[in-house]
Amino acid sequence: MSHHKTHLPPPLDLSIWRKLPAVLMFIGGLLSVIAVIFSFSHERDGGASFGLSWLLAFIFYYSIALGALFLVLVHHLTDAGWSVGIRRFCEHIASFLRVPLIVLFLPVAGFAPQIYSWMTFDPAANNLVAAKLPVFTMPGFYVTSAIFFGIWWLLTSRLCALSLAQDKTGAADCTRKMRFHAGWGIVAFALTLTFSGVLWMKATSYQFFSCIYGVYFFSDCAWIGLATVYVIAALLQRQGALAPVLKPHYFYFLGVLLLGFTLFSAYTEFAQYFVIWNANTPEETFWYLIRERGNWWALSLILIFGHFFVPFFVLLPEKVKENVKIIVPVCLWVWLMHALDLAFNIFPARFAYGFPLHLLWMPIGTLLFMGGFLANSFVKKFSAHPPYPQRDPRLLEAMGVSQNAVSDLVDAQTAGGSR
Repeated sequence: MSHHKTHLPPPLDLSIWRKLPAVLMFIGGLLSVIAVIFSFSHERDGGASFGLSWLLAFIFYYSIALGALFLVLVHHLTDAGWSVGIRRFCEHIASFLRVPLIVLFLPVAGFAPQIYSWMTFDPAANNLVAAKLPVFTMPGFYVTSAIFFGIWWLLTSRLCALSLAQDKTGAADCTRKMRFHAGWGIVAFALTLTFSGVLWMKATSYQFFSCIYGVYFFSDCAWIGLATVYVIAALLQRQGALAPVLKPHYFYFLGVLLLGFTLFSAYTEFAQYFVIWNANTPEETFWYLIRERGNWWALSLILIFGHFFVPFFVLLPEKVKENVKIIVPVCLWVWLMHALDLAFNIFPARFAYGFPLHLLWMPIGTLLFMGGFLANSFVKKFSAHPPYPQRDPRLLEAMGVSQNAVSDLVDAQTAGGSR
């Protein structure tokens, strides 16, 4: 284990950045409105370009929320002490799975017939759609999506409510209840993540079959979630908000996890390609053959090197994992690679011979709008509650204080008073 200290500069003056979420929402919202008009003004498009751009941005932030929820669940299941400091803001990010992302999903639901070509097909005339009934129907799509959000609402609301209640009462029973919800929650998390990834993203190419797609989507959710948590943790530590509970060597743990999921994500993507190449069945190989056309081929090469080799070799040295000045740019690079990877998954369903670069402003606009919207929501949640759990049983461990030392001190004071 590394224990090299990370010396951070004085706190940043964030007053100039307070309006950033509103600026992002305005610019992104303006571009999104123009995108809707532009997309519907072209008869051959019919809103599909905007719908896919909105879907990309939604999945991008949705995967971050799932990654944060995964870290909260693992924290409770492993009874970890070092992650107490990051748990509260991870809970805030996971709570996006309630109202914020439900609101942002509404355009996906509205543009679903333009996004998913299978919605316009007659199952009686298409065996591939008929094989996926009743989910691959319009009612099935909306009902299944509602079930996903219902499960996430229940899970995240209970975890967040119990966490905040423990700040007031300090009851150990809150910890036991959170551990209980994490127990069933990790199973529900795996199922909802897998099926939502298939229904919302893979279904843009409804003919495609992949038995590893859910695992691939999970690895990317954890990867982007860790990158986001690292950046927020570094910022909050520099501002002093988490100074008592976020020790410098905890960044080493985050760096190790980020490196691990960089490897795991690369493994799942390669495994999917290798299995499909080896099987060589038309229902699977067409997905990759399309991505050998036009600028999709160039993007595939960018992802091979940028999604794996660049972060892998930067994160490999032990001391680097605690160096915020190096890892934060890597995390921003992870955001870019994740967005490109989502584009590689989503857009070829519409643009089989390459993405028209003159439409690049559409996904950029939707990403900016949703980023500003969710950043504003996060800031409000973070400002309304203590920055970290105040009375968690593992708080002393997170602070680096030995529980045995505290017990000995209390015993000594008690013995002295009895004399």
